[in-house]
Amino acid sequence: MPRFSVIVAIVFLLVTAPSVTNATITCGEVVVLLTPCIPFGVFGGTVPPDCCKGIKGLNAAKKTTMDRRIACSCIQEGAARIPGINYDRINTLCDVCDSPCPYKVYPSTNCSNECLIQI
Repeated sequence: MPRFSVIVAIVFLLVTAPSVTNATITCGEVVVLLTPCIPFGVFGGTVPPDCCKGIKGLNAAKKTTMDRRIACSCIQEGAARIPGINYDRINTLCDVCDSPCPYKVYPSTNCSNECLIQI
């Protein structure tokens, strides 16, 4: 049953992804890149190679301030919809995958923060 909830959350994100003209990345693309990370975020264990590939791909795709804001908001909103997500666990993924992350994902993360947008 938890897997069904995760699938519903992903579909919801894809359907409600905002359309932004100044960005090169969409929420739908963020979801596709990070979906392989969901099992680790919920259940722990070994980080799938496709998760690290997705994190690196997302970092390469975030070219503008708007891209970073969209990715941050999408990750934050998506994580909040996944039952059983462990924020401390998902915040280790950048270190595990040896890929820089400009922010930590928590419900309180401010995706408009100056520090976030200057990276």
